[in-house]
Amino acid sequence: MTIRLVTLSGQDSHIWLEPALDVYVTAMGYPRGTEIHRAALWREHIARPGWRAIGAIATIPPDEAQAMPTARRRVAPPVGRGPGDVLVGIAYGYTGATGQWWNQQLRLGLRQTGRSPEDIEAIARDYFELTELHVHPTAQGHGIGQWLLVNLLADRPERHVLLSTPEIPAERNRAWSLYRRMGFQDVLRNFTFTGDPRPFAFLGRPLPLEFRPQAGEAG
Repeated sequence: MTIRLVTLSGQDSHIWLEPALDVYVTAMGYPRGTEIHRAALWREHIARPGWRAIGAIATIPPDEAQAMPTARRRVAPPVGRGPGDVLVGIAYGYTGATGQWWNQQLRLGLRQTGRSPEDIEAIARDYFELTELHVHPTAQGHGIGQWLLVNLLADRPERHVLLSTPEIPAERNRAWSLYRRMGFQDVLRNFTFTGDPRPFAFLGRPLPLEFRPQAGEAG
């Protein structure tokens, strides 16, 4: 299996959006049908200032493709190059802004912890929001998430990058391991978003991201 990264454009979203949502739903373990409700939100995000998306595409030999349920993730040209190209990873984000719902939730959580207005303003402005980063389970464990993250954050003009991720006992999953390895630190812990009972953590780190893989690391 050969994997390459591509920059995804909003103009070509009719090609890659459905495969990307399939990666998202599968990686997160969400029930089928979730992608229908998320599609409109992802389309709205594409129009936001500073939006950028990177996809990881695997080229699967024809003999292997017949035995793999990859139809939902196939990407046609110009995103893909041929019938054996499938999307296995997606990362995107955009420039955060005060009027955005996620920004408002972050500010609310920081106020609830007693942070000063000056601290809140310093955190909740001039940042890139890492909105989604997912790798299909069949492609995990090969450094693709790290590769996606490094390329997504390359040459960003913002001062820092922020993200939110579900709290996990002892931070024991691939996402937490990746974020810690890439230098993300706690911004806000155990926050409950409006409409979601799960606790989330906000993590962040300064930009630019100057990361050099160690010997033996993929991506």
